[in-house]
Amino acid sequence: MARSLRIAALGAAVLGAGLAACPEVRAARSSAAASPAVAISMADAVERALRDNPGVGAAAAQSRAAEEGRKSARGAFGPSLGMSYGVSKIRKVSDPYSPARSPEYGTYTWNVDVTQPVFTGFNLLSTYQKAALEADRQKAALRQTRLAMIEEVQSTFLEYLRSVENVRSEGDALARLRDQLKITRAFYNVGLRPRLDVLQAEVDVANAEKLLIQAENTRDTNMARLNTLLGLPVTVAPRYVGELRHVPFSRGLEACLEAAYRNRPDLYMAAKAVAIAEKDRKIVQSDYYPQISAYYNISNYGNTPDMQLAGENGGRGTQWEIGAQATWNVFAWGTTYYADRQAGFNVTRVKYEETNLKLEVGYDIKSRLLAVLEAEKRISVAQKGLEQAQEAYNVAQARYQAQVGTNFDVLDASSKLTAAEASLTGAKADYLTALAQLYVAMGELHPDLMAAR
Repeated sequence: MARSLRIAALGAAVLGAGLAACPEVRAARSSAAASPAVAISMADAVERALRDNPGVGAAAAQSRAAEEGRKSARGAFGPSLGMSYGVSKIRKVSDPYSPARSPEYGTYTWNVDVTQPVFTGFNLLSTYQKAALEADRQKAALRQTRLAMIEEVQSTFLEYLRSVENVRSEGDALARLRDQLKITRAFYNVGLRPRLDVLQAEVDVANAEKLLIQAENTRDTNMARLNTLLGLPVTVAPRYVGELRHVPFSRGLEACLEAAYRNRPDLYMAAKAVAIAEKDRKIVQSDYYPQISAYYNISNYGNTPDMQLAGENGGRGTQWEIGAQATWNVFAWGTTYYADRQAGFNVTRVKYEETNLKLEVGYDIKSRLLAVLEAEKRISVAQKGLEQAQEAYNVAQARYQAQVGTNFDVLDASSKLTAAEASLTGAKADYLTALAQLYVAMGELHPDLMAAR
């Protein structure tokens, strides 16, 4: 009985492991983890994207592959061991009185060869160093991919928050216009307002409904894009939470440039590219030098598969050999010379590209810092504009209800209030987006952009 229970438990564990590996089950679990009951903040979204996004996974696999390539190149320094086993049978027709006879069952041979490179013109060393540099470069490429993913997730997350705010603003505008329509109809019914005011109010309500539908579609589109970045199905509707609030940034241009030159993976990759190009030239230059290797060989032969003596004219024996060999391609019609020059010009090209990248980094940092400062100024201006628009709407509505203002004044004030809300929302979203891009331009990882610093 106990054994049956253990077998059943083992079967359940195996079945559970198999289901866990099933893509459909993983997708279902992701959907469950992203259910509306679970709140996903910006930091949570970034963490999930870095863990589940296929693009980041591909970059991580490439980095691991480069590390294995480095280990493979390191193995070339050691000796190589080779073995061979063969059989041959020679049919020899000779004078009957000649003592030379072929073995009756043929000849079986087993060879063991050990070869150790001694000097390869720095080819092996340069190849290993190049592989090590490539492994470091791929690690930097992985960090670059992670930074790019963080920027894309944060920008999309901010666009989603912007669209949510726009939906709220358009909903408030529609509610205001519907209230105004009710008031206008009431005045019209008692003969205090013309039919034209009612028609104008109805047209504005219809336009507001259209704008609200468009805002909701933009919000849903941004959610679908965010789901894609996080590796979630577009059919689920997670509860993304956050707010567009001001996060102070006090660093100046010099501090941002210093951080960028110290942290940016692409600058590190450019330096490694120069070093790799120099190693490629060393590999080409290795053909100028002789190639020296040591070897040890042992051979067993016999006329049976187990190397034993049998049959007429048979024989068996062992032979070993140890030695060194040097080969030198002294002249190859300029092949190595021009290949060396080609590699040299490639080194020069990569150095120019590195210098140009440093200049581009300086421009990138300054332009993004200016974008942050510009958006920060727009926030204060938009805040004042919103306060004035709200006050203007309240005044226009009060004048209309007091029969001293027009319906057009109320509708115009409502439209300007909606535009002022959208302007403030856009300024906040643009500021945070520019801040996220600036952090990425400096090569800094800030998954939680809203955290105070």
